[in-house]
Amino acid sequence: MLSRQLNLVRRLARNLRDLDKILINQGRILSRDYAERRFADISEAEFQIFSQWGEDGIIQYLVRNLAIEHKTFVEFGVETFIEANCRYLMLKDFWQGMVIDGSPENIAKIRQSEIHWKYRLTALEAFISKDNIAELIARAPFSDVGILSVDIDGVDYFVLEALGHLQPSIIIVEYNGLFGPTARVSVPYDPAFQRSKAHHSNLYYGASIAAFDHLLSGRGYSLVGGNSGGNNAFFVRNDLLNDKIRAVPVAAAFRETPFAEGRDTDGTLNLVRGKDRRNLVADLPLVDVASGDMLRVADLPPD
Repeated sequence: MLSRQLNLVRRLARNLRDLDKILINQGRILSRDYAERRFADISEAEFQIFSQWGEDGIIQYLVRNLAIEHKTFVEFGVETFIEANCRYLMLKDFWQGMVIDGSPENIAKIRQSEIHWKYRLTALEAFISKDNIAELIARAPFSDVGILSVDIDGVDYFVLEALGHLQPSIIIVEYNGLFGPTARVSVPYDPAFQRSKAHHSNLYYGASIAAFDHLLSGRGYSLVGGNSGGNNAFFVRNDLLNDKIRAVPVAAAFRETPFAEGRDTDGTLNLVRGKDRRNLVADLPLVDVASGDMLRVADLPPD
Protein backbone atom coordinates (compact mmCIF):
# COMPACT_ATOMS: atom_id res chain seq x y z
CA MET A 1 0.00 0.00 0.00
CA LEU A 2 2.74 2.45 0.97
CA SER A 3 4.67 1.65 -2.19
CA ARG A 4 1.60 2.38 -4.36
CA GLN A 5 1.04 5.66 -2.55
CA LEU A 6 4.65 6.71 -3.10
CA ASN A 7 4.43 5.85 -6.78
CA LEU A 8 1.23 7.90 -7.03
CA VAL A 9 2.95 10.87 -5.42
CA ARG A 10 5.89 10.53 -7.80
CA ARG A 11 3.60 10.41 -10.84
CA LEU A 12 1.69 13.43 -9.56
CA ALA A 13 4.93 15.37 -9.06
CA ARG A 14 6.07 14.47 -12.57
CA ASN A 15 2.70 15.53 -13.97
CA LEU A 16 2.91 18.89 -12.20
CA ARG A 17 6.43 19.48 -13.55
CA ASP A 18 5.22 18.54 -17.03
CA LEU A 19 2.31 20.95 -16.66
CA ASP A 20 4.71 23.77 -15.77
CA LYS A 21 6.73 22.99 -18.90
CA ILE A 22 3.62 22.98 -21.07
CA LEU A 23 2.48 26.32 -19.62
CA ILE A 24 5.91 27.92 -20.04
CA ASN A 25 6.09 26.79 -23.66
CA GLN A 26 2.59 28.08 -24.31
CA GLY A 27 3.70 31.47 -23.03
CA ARG A 28 6.70 31.34 -25.37
CA ILE A 29 4.36 30.82 -28.30
CA LEU A 30 2.08 33.67 -27.24
CA SER A 31 4.96 36.12 -26.78
CA ARG A 32 7.36 35.05 -29.53
CA ASP A 33 6.69 38.13 -31.70
CA TYR A 34 6.40 40.69 -28.89
CA ALA A 35 9.68 42.36 -29.89
CA GLU A 36 8.15 43.14 -33.29
CA ARG A 37 4.58 43.91 -32.31
CA ARG A 38 3.18 47.26 -31.23
CA PHE A 39 0.14 47.37 -28.96
CA ALA A 40 -1.94 50.52 -28.66
CA ASP A 41 -2.65 49.52 -25.04
CA ILE A 42 -0.35 47.20 -23.09
CA SER A 43 -3.37 45.26 -21.82
CA GLU A 44 -3.61 43.85 -25.36
CA ALA A 45 -0.44 41.89 -24.58
CA GLU A 46 -2.06 40.02 -21.70
CA PHE A 47 -1.85 36.33 -21.13
CA GLN A 48 -1.94 34.38 -17.90
CA ILE A 49 0.47 31.59 -17.00
CA PHE A 50 1.17 32.10 -13.29
CA SER A 51 -0.09 35.66 -12.79
CA GLN A 52 -3.49 36.44 -11.29
CA TRP A 53 -4.75 38.10 -14.44
CA GLY A 54 -2.83 38.90 -17.63
CA GLU A 55 0.31 40.34 -16.05
CA ASP A 56 2.56 37.60 -17.46
CA GLY A 57 1.89 38.80 -20.99
CA ILE A 58 2.28 42.49 -20.15
CA ILE A 59 5.60 41.84 -18.42
CA GLN A 60 6.86 39.84 -21.40
CA TYR A 61 5.92 42.69 -23.72
CA LEU A 62 7.69 45.24 -21.53
CA VAL A 63 10.92 43.29 -21.03
CA ARG A 64 11.10 42.49 -24.75
CA ASN A 65 10.83 46.16 -25.66
CA LEU A 66 12.79 47.92 -22.92
CA ALA A 67 16.56 48.05 -22.48
CA ILE A 68 16.61 46.51 -19.00
CA GLU A 69 20.13 46.07 -17.70
CA HIS A 70 19.47 44.06 -14.53
CA LYS A 71 17.51 40.80 -14.88
CA THR A 72 16.43 40.79 -11.23
CA PHE A 73 13.16 41.23 -9.40
CA VAL A 74 11.81 41.83 -5.94
CA GLU A 75 8.18 40.89 -5.32
CA PHE A 76 6.41 41.05 -2.00
CA GLY A 77 3.03 39.86 -0.86
CA VAL A 78 3.49 36.63 -2.87
CA GLU A 79 1.88 34.07 -0.52
CA THR A 80 3.34 30.76 -1.80
CA PHE A 81 4.55 32.29 -5.09
CA ILE A 82 2.35 29.92 -7.09
CA GLU A 83 0.30 32.85 -8.42
CA ALA A 84 2.58 35.84 -8.83
CA ASN A 85 3.75 38.49 -11.27
CA CYS A 86 7.38 37.37 -11.58
CA ARG A 87 7.20 33.57 -11.37
CA TYR A 88 6.87 33.13 -15.15
CA LEU A 89 9.71 35.59 -15.73
CA MET A 90 11.95 33.50 -13.48
CA LEU A 91 10.98 30.10 -14.92
CA LYS A 92 11.07 31.14 -18.57
CA ASP A 93 13.80 33.78 -18.68
CA PHE A 94 15.83 32.76 -15.62
CA TRP A 95 15.67 36.13 -13.88
CA GLN A 96 17.08 36.18 -10.35
CA GLY A 97 14.67 37.24 -7.65
CA MET A 98 13.71 37.76 -4.04
CA VAL A 99 10.21 37.28 -2.68
CA ILE A 100 8.91 38.41 0.72
CA ASP A 101 5.81 37.30 2.57
CA GLY A 102 4.67 37.67 6.17
CA SER A 103 3.52 34.08 6.59
CA PRO A 104 6.10 31.55 7.86
CA GLU A 105 3.98 28.77 6.35
CA ASN A 106 4.04 30.40 2.92
CA ILE A 107 7.79 30.94 2.99
CA ALA A 108 8.35 27.38 4.20
CA LYS A 109 6.40 26.06 1.20
CA ILE A 110 8.49 28.16 -1.18
CA ARG A 111 11.74 26.98 0.38
CA GLN A 112 10.59 23.36 0.22
CA SER A 113 9.60 23.60 -3.44
CA GLU A 114 11.72 22.64 -6.42
CA ILE A 115 12.01 26.22 -7.66
CA HIS A 116 13.92 27.29 -4.55
CA TRP A 117 16.97 25.19 -5.41
CA LYS A 118 16.50 25.05 -9.16
CA TYR A 119 16.37 28.81 -9.71
CA ARG A 120 18.11 31.81 -8.19
CA LEU A 121 15.34 32.65 -5.75
CA THR A 122 15.62 34.07 -2.24
CA ALA A 123 12.52 33.70 -0.03
CA LEU A 124 12.29 35.94 3.01
CA GLU A 125 9.72 35.86 5.81
CA ALA A 126 8.80 39.30 7.18
CA PHE A 127 5.78 41.44 7.97
CA ILE A 128 6.50 44.48 5.83
CA SER A 129 6.32 48.07 7.02
CA LYS A 130 7.68 51.34 5.69
CA ASP A 131 10.34 51.19 8.40
CA ASN A 132 11.79 47.79 7.51
CA ILE A 133 11.28 47.39 3.77
CA ALA A 134 14.55 49.05 2.71
CA GLU A 135 16.55 46.84 5.06
CA LEU A 136 14.70 43.74 3.87
CA ILE A 137 15.44 44.44 0.22
CA ALA A 138 19.06 45.12 1.12
CA ARG A 139 19.31 41.43 2.05
CA ALA A 140 18.87 40.42 -1.59
CA PRO A 141 21.95 38.80 -3.14
CA PHE A 142 21.93 41.51 -5.81
CA SER A 143 22.22 45.27 -5.52
CA ASP A 144 20.19 46.50 -8.51
CA VAL A 145 16.53 45.68 -9.10
CA GLY A 146 15.07 45.28 -12.58
CA ILE A 147 11.42 44.86 -11.57
CA LEU A 148 9.79 45.78 -8.28
CA SER A 149 6.31 44.34 -7.71
CA VAL A 150 4.32 45.66 -4.74
CA ASP A 151 1.18 43.87 -3.55
CA ILE A 152 0.61 43.63 0.21
CA ASP A 153 -3.08 44.61 0.24
CA GLY A 154 -2.44 47.25 2.84
CA VAL A 155 -0.25 50.32 3.23
CA ASP A 156 1.41 49.75 -0.15
CA TYR A 157 1.73 53.47 -0.91
CA PHE A 158 3.78 54.23 2.20
CA VAL A 159 5.96 51.16 1.74
CA LEU A 160 6.74 52.19 -1.81
CA GLU A 161 7.32 55.76 -0.64
CA ALA A 162 10.09 54.42 1.61
CA LEU A 163 11.94 52.98 -1.40
CA GLY A 164 12.93 56.21 -3.12
CA HIS A 165 16.55 55.09 -3.19
CA LEU A 166 15.73 52.26 -5.58
CA GLN A 167 15.59 52.84 -9.32
CA PRO A 168 14.14 49.66 -10.85
CA SER A 169 13.37 49.65 -14.56
CA ILE A 170 9.74 48.66 -13.99
CA ILE A 171 7.50 49.11 -10.97
CA ILE A 172 4.26 47.14 -10.73
CA VAL A 173 1.74 48.20 -8.11
CA GLU A 174 -1.62 46.82 -7.11
CA TYR A 175 -4.13 49.65 -6.79
CA ASN A 176 -7.58 49.65 -5.23
CA GLY A 177 -10.05 50.40 -8.02
CA LEU A 178 -12.74 51.13 -5.45
CA PHE A 179 -11.13 54.56 -4.94
CA GLY A 180 -11.61 55.56 -8.59
CA PRO A 181 -9.24 57.06 -11.18
CA THR A 182 -8.80 60.64 -9.98
CA ALA A 183 -8.55 60.82 -6.18
CA ARG A 184 -4.96 60.58 -4.90
CA VAL A 185 -5.77 58.62 -1.77
CA SER A 186 -4.56 55.79 0.44
CA VAL A 187 -5.68 54.15 3.63
CA PRO A 188 -3.85 55.95 6.48
CA TYR A 189 -0.56 54.45 7.51
CA ASP A 190 -0.65 51.79 10.21
CA PRO A 191 2.40 49.54 10.59
CA ALA A 192 0.15 46.71 11.78
CA PHE A 193 -2.44 47.09 8.98
CA GLN A 194 -4.05 43.83 7.84
CA ARG A 195 -6.73 43.93 5.18
CA SER A 196 -8.78 41.11 6.66
CA LYS A 197 -8.89 42.85 10.03
CA ALA A 198 -9.26 46.46 8.91
CA HIS A 199 -12.89 45.91 7.86
CA HIS A 200 -15.05 42.84 7.45
CA SER A 201 -15.83 43.71 3.81
CA ASN A 202 -12.19 43.07 2.78
CA LEU A 203 -12.52 46.10 0.49
CA TYR A 204 -10.63 48.64 2.57
CA TYR A 205 -6.94 48.56 1.70
CA GLY A 206 -4.25 50.06 -0.46
CA ALA A 207 -4.21 53.20 -2.55
CA SER A 208 -5.66 54.59 -5.75
CA ILE A 209 -3.90 54.45 -9.10
CA ALA A 210 -3.71 58.27 -9.07
CA ALA A 211 -1.90 58.16 -5.71
CA PHE A 212 0.79 55.89 -7.14
CA ASP A 213 1.06 58.07 -10.23
CA HIS A 214 1.52 61.12 -7.99
CA LEU A 215 4.34 59.40 -6.11
CA LEU A 216 6.20 57.84 -9.01
CA SER A 217 5.89 60.68 -11.51
CA GLY A 218 7.91 62.72 -9.05
CA ARG A 219 10.63 60.07 -9.08
CA GLY A 220 11.21 59.91 -12.80
CA TYR A 221 8.66 57.23 -13.73
CA SER A 222 5.76 57.20 -16.14
CA LEU A 223 2.58 55.17 -16.05
CA VAL A 224 2.49 53.05 -19.21
CA GLY A 225 -0.74 51.16 -18.63
CA GLY A 226 -2.78 48.80 -16.51
CA ASN A 227 -4.20 45.32 -16.70
CA SER A 228 -7.76 44.62 -17.78
CA GLY A 229 -8.50 43.17 -14.34
CA GLY A 230 -8.43 46.69 -12.92
CA ASN A 231 -5.95 46.09 -10.12
CA ASN A 232 -2.37 46.37 -11.44
CA ALA A 233 -0.59 49.39 -12.89
CA PHE A 234 2.79 49.44 -14.63
CA PHE A 235 5.35 52.23 -14.35
CA VAL A 236 8.56 52.51 -16.37
CA ARG A 237 11.61 54.66 -15.64
CA ASN A 238 11.54 57.64 -17.98
CA ASP A 239 14.98 57.05 -19.49
CA LEU A 240 13.78 53.68 -20.81
CA LEU A 241 10.65 54.91 -22.60
CA ASN A 242 10.61 54.54 -26.37
CA ASP A 243 8.25 54.76 -29.32
CA LYS A 244 6.57 51.47 -28.32
CA ILE A 245 6.42 51.89 -24.55
CA ARG A 246 4.98 55.33 -23.88
CA ALA A 247 3.47 57.25 -21.01
CA VAL A 248 -0.32 57.22 -20.77
CA PRO A 249 -2.71 59.27 -18.61
CA VAL A 250 -4.21 57.68 -15.53
CA ALA A 251 -7.65 57.66 -17.14
CA ALA A 252 -6.33 55.43 -19.95
CA ALA A 253 -4.74 52.91 -17.57
CA PHE A 254 -7.52 52.71 -14.98
CA ARG A 255 -10.10 49.94 -15.18
CA GLU A 256 -13.01 49.45 -12.83
CA THR A 257 -12.46 46.14 -11.09
CA PRO A 258 -14.87 43.50 -12.46
CA PHE A 259 -14.66 41.14 -9.51
CA ALA A 260 -17.03 41.17 -6.52
CA GLU A 261 -14.88 40.22 -3.54
CA GLY A 262 -16.77 42.13 -0.82
CA ARG A 263 -17.93 40.20 2.22
CA ASP A 264 -20.71 40.43 4.77
CA THR A 265 -20.04 40.42 8.49
CA ASP A 266 -20.25 36.62 8.56
CA GLY A 267 -17.55 36.36 5.89
CA THR A 268 -19.73 35.33 2.97
CA LEU A 269 -19.33 36.98 -0.43
CA ASN A 270 -21.99 39.61 -1.01
CA LEU A 271 -21.38 40.02 -4.76
CA VAL A 272 -21.66 43.81 -4.59
CA ARG A 273 -19.95 45.36 -7.61
CA GLY A 274 -18.77 48.70 -8.92
CA LYS A 275 -19.16 51.90 -6.97
CA ASP A 276 -21.90 50.31 -4.83
CA ARG A 277 -19.02 48.77 -2.88
CA ARG A 278 -18.17 52.19 -1.49
CA ASN A 279 -21.34 52.13 0.61
CA LEU A 280 -19.89 49.24 2.59
CA VAL A 281 -16.87 51.30 3.70
CA ALA A 282 -18.31 54.81 3.34
CA ASP A 283 -17.28 56.11 6.77
CA LEU A 284 -13.75 54.75 6.78
CA PRO A 285 -10.85 57.24 6.61
CA LEU A 286 -8.52 57.98 3.73
CA VAL A 287 -5.60 60.34 3.36
CA ASP A 288 -5.02 62.54 0.32
CA VAL A 289 -1.36 61.77 -0.36
CA ALA A 290 -0.84 65.05 -2.22
CA SER A 291 -2.26 67.42 0.39
CA GLY A 292 -2.17 65.31 3.55
CA ASP A 293 -5.84 66.06 4.18
CA MET A 294 -8.07 63.42 5.72
CA LEU A 295 -11.37 62.40 4.15
CA ARG A 296 -13.78 59.50 4.08
CA VAL A 297 -14.52 56.99 1.34
CA ALA A 298 -17.92 58.66 1.01
CA ASP A 299 -16.17 61.93 0.09
CA LEU A 300 -14.55 60.48 -3.03
CA PRO A 301 -15.62 62.05 -6.33
CA PRO A 302 -18.14 60.01 -8.36
CA ASP A 303 -15.81 60.07 -11.40
